[in-house]
Amino acid sequence: MSTIPEPARPWRPEDGPGAEVWTWPYGDRPALEVWSAGRWRYASVMARQNWADGSVRYQVEVALRGDTMVTVRTYQCPQPGLRKGRASGSEPSRAADEGYRKMPRRA
Repeated sequence: MSTIPEPARPWRPEDGPGAEVWTWPYGDRPALEVWSAGRWRYASVMARQNWADGSVRYQVEVALRGDTMVTVRTYQCPQPGLRKGRASGSEPSRAADEGYRKMPRRA
């Protein structure tokens, strides 16, 4: 049986240089699956963080209880309780994807 993954702590100045952050287009994000409340939960990847020490962390949106309450968590990979869920067909980018936040223009 898988165990519930531990969220990663935030970056601190004593960790060295800041992380290299990669994002995907909002409509084509990859996903992880997170073991929570006895089931694998779909977790859409918001960003991948490559830390200076070589570790990798994924910032995800996930409904940990299987309800409609989606939370943002960051997990260091690999660890028990996390597995690959879905690949993206898009290349990641170092630029923030803010396109989904824009309001449509009025005619």
